[in-house]
Amino acid sequence: MNSHRQSATPVTTMRVAPLKLDVSPYRGGENEPLARWFVELDAAMSARQLRDPIQQVLFAMSNLADRAKSWSYGKRLADPNCFYSYANFKAELKMVFEPPQSEFHARAEFLKLRQGCFDLHSYAQRARYLVSSIVDDRLTFQRKLLRS
Repeated sequence: MNSHRQSATPVTTMRVAPLKLDVSPYRGGENEPLARWFVELDAAMSARQLRDPIQQVLFAMSNLADRAKSWSYGKRLADPNCFYSYANFKAELKMVFEPPQSEFHARAEFLKLRQGCFDLHSYAQRARYLVSSIVDDRLTFQRKLLRS
């Protein structure tokens, strides 16, 4: 009889370790860009591999300061289930701290860029800032219209 010996070969699996990225706290100030904070926060949550909506909300709340922190914890104190998802938390935070005309101002700045009144360096800087500010899916249709 031929006996075949099987030996176990070590198998290495690539485990991606969570990366801890720091997020600057959002204070809820007048000139503080909320959209940029959301981009920074989303990157940190992705790197930390946070998938649970409640964990995402708690992580976001832990990166608030001053007015924004007292608003969110005050709201949570009154109703512990007020932020039931991260998307809900973002929408509520936008409603309270984002200026009502911010979308209008971003579009107006974009149209100024399209008119070509800037030198190349200024154009690139302003365009880079505007693109980093656009995180709302509602604008995708309008952006497609502007390209045509």
